[in-house]
Amino acid sequence: MTRLTGSALRVTVFIGENDTWHHKPLYTEIVHRAHTAGLAGASVFRGIEGFGASSLIHTTRLLSLSEDLPVAIVIVDAEECVRAFLPQLDELVTEGLVILDDCEVIRYAGRTDASREPGTKGKKSL
Repeated sequence: MTRLTGSALRVTVFIGENDTWHHKPLYTEIVHRAHTAGLAGASVFRGIEGFGASSLIHTTRLLSLSEDLPVAIVIVDAEECVRAFLPQLDELVTEGLVILDDCEVIRYAGRTDASREPGTKGKKSL
């Protein structure tokens, strides 16, 4: 079981939905590398509207501009773990924005082996 409580570092990566790395979505590569690096977790959020350095507004409301919506990848872990991962983001993110924020984690608890058993629905074994 992984527990991360107290001070942590959050990295948020803003990219376009159509950004790729070796012919697959860039957000997928970032999440897979974060997983391989052993980080506590990573989530991808698809925006419904936004603009970046190009100043073009991308939105789901206009069919002609709905193809490259903003995507945010959020990763939270201990500061040393996140900082060790930053060189990979330097390699992957050629256009986009990477933000680091100090944060406080109330609780992070991964699944135990018992909660992964079929039919347990996360119940702890006695």
